Amino acid sequence: MKIATFNVNSIKARLNNLVHWLEEAKPDIVCLQELKCVDEAFPHEAIEALGYNVAVHGQKTYNGVAILSKFPLEDITKGLPGDDSDEQARYVEAVVSTKDAVLRVASIYLPNGNPVDTEKYPYKLGWMDRLTAHTKELLQAEEMLVLAGDYNVIRTADDCYDLKAWADDALFKIETREKFYELVNLGLTDSFRACHTEPNRYSFWDYQRGSWQKDNGILIDHLLLSPQAADRLTACDIDKAPRGREKPSDHTPVWIELDV
Repeated sequence: MKIATFNVNSIKARLNNLVHWLEEAKPDIVCLQELKCVDEAFPHEAIEALGYNVAVHGQKTYNGVAILSKFPLEDITKGLPGDDSDEQARYVEAVVSTKDAVLRVASIYLPNGNPVDTEKYPYKLGWMDRLTAHTKELLQAEEMLVLAGDYNVIRTADDCYDLKAWADDALFKIETREKFYELVNLGLTDSFRACHTEPNRYSFWDYQRGSWQKDNGILIDHLLLSPQAADRLTACDIDKAPRGREKPSDHTPVWIELDV
């Protein structure tokens, strides 16, 4: 089973690119982020025509997440538990059932947190605390779990082209990384690092300053796996092709394969 995460940076603007990639890569499950549309405006017809079931948690102009699946989607949860007042559409979760296996998948668009001297950074850290608390509950079920998405976290210097440029950014601040590893240390496996040890592999390149052409990127899109899912991990990689196409997202897909 091939599972991918892809921050599309506006589903409306990138629909042709997304469809092209879906037809080419043929993932079984895709977690999308930054849809920038309400549920009703999601292009259900175009996606469902490719054989996908869809769970969407959208928001006008900002945020928005979705799960696309070649298999049925059940037990859909929209919104990250822990704060009923939070209206930002950053989390959707569903159970995927195949003939031989059942797994729980979440699409995550973790807050950016910049500027750090505003309320946005405490919101990011609080959101991460809620994600950790919810994940702790999910892990008690001892089932295959995939937490996929744009985490807006640069974990180490190996995941950044120039650490000095990001040293004071919300994506690399020590508090951010501590929260990320608090999540991982619940017993999750970082799928990319389980398969690759080489530095300077990226999933995001800014539109400015020729970042793509210079390969000045960062790795912030991750798929974290429960022990039951990690036991079935056979491959993980970054698909750079969509970033080099016309009118691309500033992110590119990261994918895994599970032997299920």
